[in-house]
Amino acid sequence: MNDRAFPPATGRVPPGAIGHNRGVVRPNYAFMPPEGVLISRLPQYRDTVVRVLAAPVLGAGFAQYVLEIAPGGGTPAAFSEEGVQHFFYVLSGEAAFGIAGGAPKALTEGGFAYLPPATPFTLRNETAQPIRVLALRKRYEAAAGLAVPEPILSHRDAVAMTNHTGMEGRGFQFLLPYGDLRFDFEMNLMWFKPGVCFPAVETHVMEHGLYMLEGQGLYFLDQDWHEIWARDFIWMGGYCPQQFYPTGHGDACYLLYKNVNRDIAL
Repeated sequence: MNDRAFPPATGRVPPGAIGHNRGVVRPNYAFMPPEGVLISRLPQYRDTVVRVLAAPVLGAGFAQYVLEIAPGGGTPAAFSEEGVQHFFYVLSGEAAFGIAGGAPKALTEGGFAYLPPATPFTLRNETAQPIRVLALRKRYEAAAGLAVPEPILSHRDAVAMTNHTGMEGRGFQFLLPYGDLRFDFEMNLMWFKPGVCFPAVETHVMEHGLYMLEGQGLYFLDQDWHEIWARDFIWMGGYCPQQFYPTGHGDACYLLYKNVNRDIAL
């Protein structure tokens, strides 16, 4: 038997081992599979593993996380941030959301919450099973004459599917009200039937945070193709050439952050 094929129980890697990783970080994009994203913790969340996906140190204008909340965990007290808005999307399990002192509401997989700046909220796991929640923080960009949006608690099943591009087999769900200029970003579910791709390589000013929910495909970033699966994450900076082509036998879906509705800072 070849002893080198079976690392010892000590966890030591045998001589000659070489790391392999699908992850790529470039000046204007990053492709991150989940196995390479290490865990952290945050004071505002008890019994919660935090995996940071995007942050300003990467080049992003927002922060995005996966929260893995153990039974009984979550915010020990109401939490808010002046000037910072929050968005949450339940990836698995059942989360209890409370807003501004209101009674908590159960949100199952596909449930989401938008919280405008300085809105106190609670996010807890009151079940016996771990839950996973995708979280996003972005500093709000106020615009003259526009009020700050109200909080939203909803579920993707309550959001209409639209054929925004007119392409058969490509559907959109706008989780935040589409065209409402009070919002300075969008969170959209993008659905693709097998074989339906972008009609062209897109190159635009908007920044993206993309979390793959289901299915698989090939994603073109800058000048390279990357195979993307469920739980992979992509950050795309402004003007990063991009295109998606689904390759699985079933539908592909990802949740996409996009900054919109504000003029260019000079």
